[in-house]
Parts: sequence; structure tokens; C-alpha cells
Amino acid sequence: MTTDAARYDDQGEVPLGGYAALASVFGASVGAFALLARHRGVRLPQEVPPWDVALLGAATYKTSRLLARDKITSFVRAPFTRRAGDGEASEVMDEPRGSGVRRAVGDLVSCPFCIAAWAAGALVCSYATAPRFTRLVCGGLGALTVADWLQYAWTWTQQTTES
Repeated sequence: MTTDAARYDDQGEVPLGGYAALASVFGASVGAFALLARHRGVRLPQEVPPWDVALLGAATYKTSRLLARDKITSFVRAPFTRRAGDGEASEVMDEPRGSGVRRAVGDLVSCPFCIAAWAAGALVCSYATAPRFTRLVCGGLGALTVADWLQYAWTWTQQTTES
């Protein structure tokens, strides 16, 4: 008997049920936030200025890298992943392990692109209810992003002058 996962990727390793569960949790969380915000009379912003979009974007980028690649956050990923190696700039590379929901969560937390949607969702919900606080948090994460790029530039400069 061929399973849906096997028909999807020929190896049967894609945890479609786990992905569906995670997507349901994400959707239910956004829905619960919307209902709670409405119940509490939260007034959503009429618009989101471009500067705030850039700030949220930088913070989402940094949050996703911290969650998916940082050594210090390995404890969050460890139940769902195993260390596959070292990445650039003191980052680590993890790979998902297990099957079903465990594998799906491993895929999520080891992929900065995947976890970015969750980070953006959390930051946008925070922005809707506490924009000043969220701008402060995003400013800090944005500063880390700039610091990362400056570290890369410094390393590149050193490597260029040594060559």
C-alpha cells in the first residue's frame, strides 16, 4: 500500500500530517489572536509605515537565524533535530530527526526561512497590540542584524588584506 507521503516525494519521508498539524496550529493561533484582540477592543493600525515594515523584516530575519542556527538556542531544537555540522560565523547546521510531527517540527526549527513566517506572525501580533514595545524589540534585533553584517564586512576585509 502506497502512502500519501510516498506518492508525494517517492521516498515517503515528507511528514505531510505533521506539516498539516503545524499549519493548523499557526492558523489557529492567528485566529485566536484576532478573536482575543477584537474582544479586548484592540484597534489595528490604519497603515504600517515602510520604516516599520523594514524594522519588522530585519527583526524577523534575525529572530529566524537565532532560532534556527544559533548555538545557544540548540536546546530548543535538540528534541527535534541532530547536529549535522558547523555553519559559517559560529552558526550550526541541524537536520530534522524522527517522523511525523517530530520530523515536521524538526524541519520547521532547523530552517530559518520556514521559522521566519512564525517569527513574523508573532512580531506582527505584538505590533498590533503594543507597537511601541514591538518597535523597541525590533530595533534591538535590527541592531543585531546590522552588527552581523559589520562582522561579516570586518572578516571579509581581514581576509582580503591577508590575501
